[in-house]
Amino acid sequence: MGNDCCTWEGVACDNRTGHVVKLDLHNPHYQFSYIGNLLLYNKWSLGGELRPSLLGLKHLNYLDLSMNNFGRIRIPEFMGSFQKLKYLNLSGDRLSGLIPHQLGNLSSLQYLDLSYNYYYENFEGLYEFLIIDNALWISHLSSLRYLNMTAVKFREGAHWLQALNMLPSIIEINSTIPNWLFNISSLEYLDLSFNNFWGIIPPAIKNLASLKFLHLSGNLFLEGKIPALLEGLCKLQYLGLSDINISKNLHEFDEVFTGCIKNSLETLHMRNTQLSGYLPDWLGDFRMLKILNLDNNSISGPISASLGRLAELVELYLGGNFLEGVMFEEQLANFTKLKYLDLSQIQLILNLTSDWIPPFQLQRLDIGSCKLGPRFPAWLWMHKNITDLDMSSTRISDTIPDWFWRSFSQMWWLDISSNGITGSVPDLTEFINLEYLNLSSNYF
Repeated sequence: MGNDCCTWEGVACDNRTGHVVKLDLHNPHYQFSYIGNLLLYNKWSLGGELRPSLLGLKHLNYLDLSMNNFGRIRIPEFMGSFQKLKYLNLSGDRLSGLIPHQLGNLSSLQYLDLSYNYYYENFEGLYEFLIIDNALWISHLSSLRYLNMTAVKFREGAHWLQALNMLPSIIEINSTIPNWLFNISSLEYLDLSFNNFWGIIPPAIKNLASLKFLHLSGNLFLEGKIPALLEGLCKLQYLGLSDINISKNLHEFDEVFTGCIKNSLETLHMRNTQLSGYLPDWLGDFRMLKILNLDNNSISGPISASLGRLAELVELYLGGNFLEGVMFEEQLANFTKLKYLDLSQIQLILNLTSDWIPPFQLQRLDIGSCKLGPRFPAWLWMHKNITDLDMSSTRISDTIPDWFWRSFSQMWWLDISSNGITGSVPDLTEFINLEYLNLSSNYF
């Protein structure tokens, strides 16, 4: 290698002073298996102890020892003595035991990753994890922007949320949902959306009997099992589970959604959750439901007649599924409060007569790829408040009426592309709010 350590692989030095500022000894040869979240190591892994001799690198600002195999040792306290350290990655190193509070001395630290550190002894069935007994040391990391603690275990009373609330620069966090949250029996509002929580939704959620708002959407690593105990949350009005890998048939949730939750729930978001199966009858039991979002799943079959019982619906999103068949006027007759309707990217046939009088006033209508034509829908004239309209690829081969341009000058999104529409396009300078316009593949 030579005597000049600055030429060694994984070592970077300051060009002016020659001081070592970066040490990147991560293991590039590890394998990660999503089956059981197993880390598989090999002969290239570093091992042994982390020794205080590292402190000789006084100007170090980047240290990456990730995906090595230090085998059951603790993070040494001296790791909190690198005053200039901005990046510290010890993920996947088989470290265990209490995380030293001295890490809170790293006031310049911007990136901290301690994820996937656990020791597993197959013969003994033994798991050992990194543990936090009191998270308040995290609040001293005033420069921290990224924090990943997936598989780190928080002891009860670790003051986890209190510590995070004191971080002025934090952008991203990754951890399990702490069980102590579910001991707050008077809790009414819980929003943990768009973090990187992993694992399952704890069964202890049944303890939150006062809960009215639960938002877990956007936690991509949460496992798909939804506790049947949700059925007992009799006051729950909002449930957000979008962008979670649920990967279940809708009929598997009969037990979850047939309890007293059906009498209180007003908003149900399960968009982009890999749901499958037909629309179940239990959906019609949510008589208080105002918003139902099942967009971008793999739901198939016809539009269930049970949806017609949802007379309080204001927003209905079913786009991006594999629904099929015919939707008749009668199925929309009870939706007197409907303002948002999304049936886009579905091979539905909309059997709506030209003189149909809708019982609702829409603000948004997305029916792209549905079969609506060949006639231009005269009933659209009644929806004076539409600002968002997608009627692309709906097989309309008709002349666009003059009232269309006069009635919808407040529109900001308009897509009627890929039809066979004829007629003329007026001066659109009066459409002062228009942000998106697509008239392509027509005969204007």
